[in-house]
Amino acid sequence: MERQRLQKVLAAMGLGSRRKIENWIAEGQVRVNGRIASLGDHAGPGDIIEVGDRRVQVPGERPVRRVLIYHKPEGQITANHDPEGRPTVAEHLPSIREGRWITVGRLDFNTSGLLLVTNDGELANRLMHPSYGIERTYAVRVRGGLDDEQQKRLLEGVELDDGMAQFARLVDAGGEGINRWYHVSLHEGRNREVRRMIEAVGGQVARLIRISYAGIPLPPRLRPGKIQELEPAIEAALAELVGLKPETRHKTLGRHETRRAHKPFKAGKSVRESRRPSRRRSGDDAPEGHSLKRETTIKPARSRRKAGSSTNRGRGSRG
Repeated sequence: MERQRLQKVLAAMGLGSRRKIENWIAEGQVRVNGRIASLGDHAGPGDIIEVGDRRVQVPGERPVRRVLIYHKPEGQITANHDPEGRPTVAEHLPSIREGRWITVGRLDFNTSGLLLVTNDGELANRLMHPSYGIERTYAVRVRGGLDDEQQKRLLEGVELDDGMAQFARLVDAGGEGINRWYHVSLHEGRNREVRRMIEAVGGQVARLIRISYAGIPLPPRLRPGKIQELEPAIEAALAELVGLKPETRHKTLGRHETRRAHKPFKAGKSVRESRRPSRRRSGDDAPEGHSLKRETTIKPARSRRKAGSSTNRGRGSRG
């Protein structure tokens, strides 16, 4: 890794967005080799950087970019540690030799579905940032359903305690009895945004599943708690979507290893156990229309908004 601006180096290592890191530098919270850093400083291989109480060393070479799809089940916290001792997503991710895993946004404790995980901090930050307008799609089951007026309000915009919010799309996905499933899409990820929006029009969310992020669908055969690595072509399209160069240093795998690498596997299990066929989810667990196509469609990002605009609130995507 060549010497680069300090904020770019730290962003690539997953310590935060460039803007946030620039603020830390301006506030004197960053040291390079024991010296308080200034805006415009550079860092390179071997440099020791301190950010608050964290201490990291710049690697000699940028880690090979990797991106995983994790099917997060309900009952896990999207964090490395939980003071209350609840299960965390980090506990269920595979070990990594180069860099560290960074989740792209968050999913609430009671929300399940697709969670992208990468070791590229810059990619993660761009995929989360509102200025790129990355689309998130959820399957949501609403008790009693939503009438025409409620659906209209959700598409036109509702007032939340942190500003206006609206769905880009809302499609009735069927259901039985009084409960109805809907597929909803939005281009930002404020805390509990989908739940709060539906509650704002008098609805009640019974279940919430993220089924797509940045055009990448939740694989139909990927069961909760399992992981699948993105194929190189899809990973490259995802990087290009947010203005990054594709990774060119993919490990060379034999035919057998390549086939195995893209099968779902349970983190922490042996290869033999990971190759067991997975069962389909029952019809009670998935909404009508939830069996998505296998091919991935990376959708172009919306035009960037001006930096510092009111839309640059929450960076995560928590549903």
